[in-house]
Amino acid sequence: MIKKLKKILSRVLPNLFKKKKHLKIGLYGPPNAGKTTLANKICKDWLGEEIEMGTASAIPHETREVQVQENINIKKKGKQLTFNLVDTPGIATKIDYEDFLKHKMNKKNARERAKEATKGVIDAIKWLDNMDCVVVVLDSTENPYSQVNITIIGNLAARDVPVLIAANKTDLKKSNIKKIESAFPQYPIVGISANKGKNIDELYEALFDLVH
Repeated sequence: MIKKLKKILSRVLPNLFKKKKHLKIGLYGPPNAGKTTLANKICKDWLGEEIEMGTASAIPHETREVQVQENINIKKKGKQLTFNLVDTPGIATKIDYEDFLKHKMNKKNARERAKEATKGVIDAIKWLDNMDCVVVVLDSTENPYSQVNITIIGNLAARDVPVLIAANKTDLKKSNIKKIESAFPQYPIVGISANKGKNIDELYEALFDLVH
């Protein structure tokens, strides 16, 4: 009986570890924090210059559907990580079509975007149940103690999902990583500029540390 059990475990355990090497990693955060810019940077680094996950824009909720890029393979210092990258719509506690009018949209388009953005937020929250790890992208020039950020972190904590915080836009003068560190001391935080490609290698290293 013991021999039979050992034989079963010898087949099953390696498969379990193999599955864990291929993960779903989600990019979450408020609108315009730089999730899609970071997603595009990761894809370009590891899949080639022509690969992009989406379009970054100054207009909120440019990404309104969950985007998935499969089989990204990162290799660093003898370590390897294969995962599907999931870029999600910006999380918001309130979406008002009037906010889009400020960006010179007409009423019809503004209402449509608000409707799509609302659905995108709902879908993004649903996808949390499928995540093995989440990178929360926050704008380091903004106040981290926002209702949106607390909602995101609360959802992740409730699901016990491993979290890495990317404090983005460190190339800007108003950037303040210390505020983010004070707000969420329970999680590892890496300051980056997704737009300039600054400290992205440090982000990859932190990702390895989180999932291994």
